[in-house]
Amino acid sequence: MIAITGANGQLGRLVITSLLEKTDAANIIALVRNPDSAAELKTLGIEVRQADYNKPETLINAFEGVDKLLLISGSEVGSRVQQHQAVIDAVKDKGLTLFAYTSILKADASPMILAQEHKVTEQAIKDAGLPAVILRNGWYSENYTQSIGGVLAGGTVAGAAEQGKLHTAARKDYAEAAAIVLTSELSHVGNVYELAGDEGFTLGQYAAEISRQSGKHIQFQSMAGGDFANLLVQIGLPEGFAGVLADAEIQAASGWLADDSKTLSELIGRDTTPLAESITAAL
Repeated sequence: MIAITGANGQLGRLVITSLLEKTDAANIIALVRNPDSAAELKTLGIEVRQADYNKPETLINAFEGVDKLLLISGSEVGSRVQQHQAVIDAVKDKGLTLFAYTSILKADASPMILAQEHKVTEQAIKDAGLPAVILRNGWYSENYTQSIGGVLAGGTVAGAAEQGKLHTAARKDYAEAAAIVLTSELSHVGNVYELAGDEGFTLGQYAAEISRQSGKHIQFQSMAGGDFANLLVQIGLPEGFAGVLADAEIQAASGWLADDSKTLSELIGRDTTPLAESITAAL
């Protein structure tokens, strides 16, 4: 049996969609915080179980009969080490043959604030002696394209990444990689995959592509990290999270979201989704 944590989330849903192309629904367990919100998954023939990172008591029976597990990292920045540790503790004696974890690009060395909890989690997985594969996902193209409405309204792509290259890929690309690892007859245990889009781009190039496709002039406004964080707060993001995102762009300026290894495309057996295609879909 293959179990997916956070199965109701954006990445989790896409992983399940990809898994259903590779195995029967009866082989999949969807682990969610609130089973009542996963009725659609049940209609697909998928078993749904409660597994709340913040309620370790829900994890006691959640992993019974599970052979392979994908731990999709939590979304609550600042709480993820404790949440992930609860899952690790719950499965370390379950006899798993594969424990996959979605980390972040270059987690072991990256100075990004977002990387720190992933680094600690990776070490906890190692310390637990789990048969692990680490999927170090780069930035999702959707991290940018989800805001295209605001870009078109304001005529500006603002950011602190300067001329740093961003090797993003569509969320579905990373989901497919996870599904392939979980269903492969080959062993991926012990591997660490640095996953990113085939082609990099700067925010200036991103603005230019939106201009080309939309027919509206979009400029790139390069900002200092603090100013960008303040802008994110002004548009409604919590101050702490705005600071984390601004830090990610500051580090991207130094290349920490760039990776031209093409490991992701090699793993999924096709080119990653081009940025232009993601922009078209968003528009």
